[in-house]
Amino acid sequence: MRSGRMTKEDLDIVNVELLEKLDLIVDGKLKRAGALCFYRNPEKIIGGCYVKIGKFEGSELLYQDEVHGSLIILADRVIDLIYLKYLKAAISYYKETRVETYPFARDAVREAVFNALIHCNWADNVPVQIRIEDDAMYISNCSMLPFGWTVETLLSTHVSKPYNPDIAKVFYRAGYIESWGRGIQKIRDACKNLGADEPEYIVHGEDIMVKFSALQSAKVSDAKALNVLKDVTKDVTIEVKILNLIKENASITTTDMARQLSVNRRTIQRGLEVLKSRGTIERKGGKRYGYWEVYE
Repeated sequence: MRSGRMTKEDLDIVNVELLEKLDLIVDGKLKRAGALCFYRNPEKIIGGCYVKIGKFEGSELLYQDEVHGSLIILADRVIDLIYLKYLKAAISYYKETRVETYPFARDAVREAVFNALIHCNWADNVPVQIRIEDDAMYISNCSMLPFGWTVETLLSTHVSKPYNPDIAKVFYRAGYIESWGRGIQKIRDACKNLGADEPEYIVHGEDIMVKFSALQSAKVSDAKALNVLKDVTKDVTIEVKILNLIKENASITTTDMARQLSVNRRTIQRGLEVLKSRGTIERKGGKRYGYWEVYE
């Protein structure tokens, strides 16, 4: 509804009608795509429908996570997990404004993750895999290029040919993607705007991988990150932290804020009241489809 691709009336219907409008029901039966997009345990249908993330140092796996849930849930959780747990931001200041620069462009990574979820051949029962190193990030999924396409075709202007059209339609209606085959160009533009190298696409048979190279000036060692964190967070108020979370995700819930900031929901609610009293934020819409508007 926020993206303008569905109206409030479109959404104020029972789930069965909504699924029918998304062409996810045929002859009264739910398509697999519908189950993968919305069922909270899609692995009952396709065992490999989840995302695996690992932090590596050379060939050594340092730690890893598996993210489970519907594709719509995965789309949000995976990006948050990568930037909250797996990456550190270099801290700088422009006048009095604190600036955080991550080694990988968030918009590019988000688009690449969405592409992997949408275009994955889930029938192979292999999860989307994200390998994160200090100098590179690899996002891979089982899939094949359209007949006659090469990597050069992928990188040039091309029509939209999603591997899973029904899943792509859901992501489009939800406002996650466009429908013009511009995803890869958006990824390249985001990397360029960050100042990083353009991503590299690698095709191995039925596997497609995108490699992001880290922006070297934004790399932060563990020791440096700890010292910077001590310096810049000691005077940061809960309101600033909440505002940063809202800027990242306008639909974020108070429960998610509390979890990410390691405080209770009452603390979050007090912080929100302060921001609202200052006219900094305003709640739009209801509890189910509402979001935060920021005024600065």
